[in-house]
Amino acid sequence: MKRWSESDMRTALTIAGSDSSGGAGIQADIKTMTANGVYAMSAITALTAQNTMGVTDIMEVTPEFLGKQLDCIFTDIYPDAVKIGMVASVGLIKTISEKLAFYQAKNIVVDPVMVSTSGSKLIRDDAVEALKNSLFRQAVVLTPNIPEASVLTGMSIETEEDMKQAAKAIGDRFGCAVLVKGGHCLSHANDLLYHNGRYKWFTGERIDNPNTHGTGCTLSSAIACGLAKGMDLETSIRMAKDYVAGALKAMLDLGKGSGPLNHMWQILKGGL
Repeated sequence: MKRWSESDMRTALTIAGSDSSGGAGIQADIKTMTANGVYAMSAITALTAQNTMGVTDIMEVTPEFLGKQLDCIFTDIYPDAVKIGMVASVGLIKTISEKLAFYQAKNIVVDPVMVSTSGSKLIRDDAVEALKNSLFRQAVVLTPNIPEASVLTGMSIETEEDMKQAAKAIGDRFGCAVLVKGGHCLSHANDLLYHNGRYKWFTGERIDNPNTHGTGCTLSSAIACGLAKGMDLETSIRMAKDYVAGALKAMLDLGKGSGPLNHMWQILKGGL
């Protein structure tokens, strides 16, 4: 029997909050990474009491404990890519930034999680400024949705031209690629990448599925998987969009609110 080694298996780390309902956060990230053939590791920033109808409570870990999690990961199984999701306070953001710099982390994907699918606020106002001053500048790519891009730029984003202006403003300010996700548009589900001074649209069909809990987490984790495997950014995004589309088309229907995606759709489609 073949023994898997470090040279065979790519690895990825998710730094995010836990979702007790399993649809978003580290649970969605781990499912996504596993389904895409990448070994998943996690550093938990917060525990949430939530389900498909909303977030009831949030309990953060301490910066010290988060730092210990990251030390354990980077000194043992070094990640080929890092996905950062919900980080709600300045102390946690500072710890992550310092540890990623110390360990020279690579392929950092930041999903600037600010509001849950159900509309619950997930981040403090001062933490937004801390993200801007640290993690955003360490990222390979940021993946804001339209509401998040609006918060980051102060712009009202209603058209494709608005998306272009917002992506450029964010990318030029923080020196990284920016993928503005168009899923909140009424007319399309196209995403816009601004990278190295140029734009690229990733077209996507609007899938009639009300169960979208965790789509942002899933997309950013899938992008990290592509980068971990050595794909370039554009290829990683295309692969990630196809994966999310398949998970939506599987039409999983769980819970009383905005339910989760079917992260295992490829495996189930294969008859496993």
